[in-house]
Amino acid sequence: MMQDGILAEALRGGRVESRHEGRAVVVDAEGRVVWTLGAGEAAVFPRSTVKALLAIPFVETGAADRLGATVEELALSCASHDGEPEHERVGASLLARAGRDVTCLECGVHWPTSDAAARALAAQGREPTALHNNCSGKHGAMICTACDQGLDPAGYVYPEHPVQKAATEVLASLTGARHDEVNRGVDGCSMPTYAIPLRALARGFARFGAGVHMSADRAAAARRLREAVAAAPFMVAGTHRFDTKLMAHFGPRVFSKMGAEGVMVAALPELGLGIALKAADGANRAPEVALAALLLRFGASLWSDADRVMLAALAEKPLRNWNGMPVGTLRAAPALSEESFA
Repeated sequence: MMQDGILAEALRGGRVESRHEGRAVVVDAEGRVVWTLGAGEAAVFPRSTVKALLAIPFVETGAADRLGATVEELALSCASHDGEPEHERVGASLLARAGRDVTCLECGVHWPTSDAAARALAAQGREPTALHNNCSGKHGAMICTACDQGLDPAGYVYPEHPVQKAATEVLASLTGARHDEVNRGVDGCSMPTYAIPLRALARGFARFGAGVHMSADRAAAARRLREAVAAAPFMVAGTHRFDTKLMAHFGPRVFSKMGAEGVMVAALPELGLGIALKAADGANRAPEVALAALLLRFGASLWSDADRVMLAALAEKPLRNWNGMPVGTLRAAPALSEESFA
């Protein structure tokens, strides 16, 4: 098997102190590999990177329209949010579209991933609820889809539930990879997650971005979800988060989504390209700088000077100590910018 390459490096005092190994692949909507680093055929669990794909049935079935879902609610259905007050509010309003509330969520409870939001919640003497779970929007969309279809939403997290089957069909269709009991795992929010080749994950997002190799209704649903996250990027992640900053700047020109355990995806709709990365150590900091470098490189024909400055800043981040002093840099590995690796 091909070995992993280097995605990112941490420098201190001008010396490389540590490296993050991993793999990355850029493909087109036909599945042709444009560029690869490491074992692009190796299977990974996509985790939360595929939330926008899982939200497609909510729109494709007409449920989102019949229930009057807002742009913010659609964006939240694609989110791994920080549990900030606006995320909590929009999550509750999404469930209310179907006449449901937080008690229907089967994602579990955790404190907001935003430190500020968690401290504020504690200061108010409140305990977190399932609405603070970073996956609550995805779950809310599935509950709404079930209710719109006249189905009992209970157990929607299990593979045999009709809404889960519909979502899994979307995943299999767009990625071209099997999604069944052979490669099934359980995600942190209790829904299934399926181990697929990294190349297949990238292909799924190339198709999601370009709107090809799918029905007209599905392409329209994908486009609407991309437009929603571009219009309400805060809902997708939160304050200071990479995905929010990136899509707030680029709007519909770039779609990006971080997942757990160092998996990340992006789509360049105008070029029909999909990108997928996996950090071997599961850390999220390496895929962020690596993705910025790959966007800078493979979207070069699209970018203005301001775009290039923004991406360059995301591809090389200062590291500071507890006194706020700059002590080093986290940067994308040089191989990600070298044409000789194409």
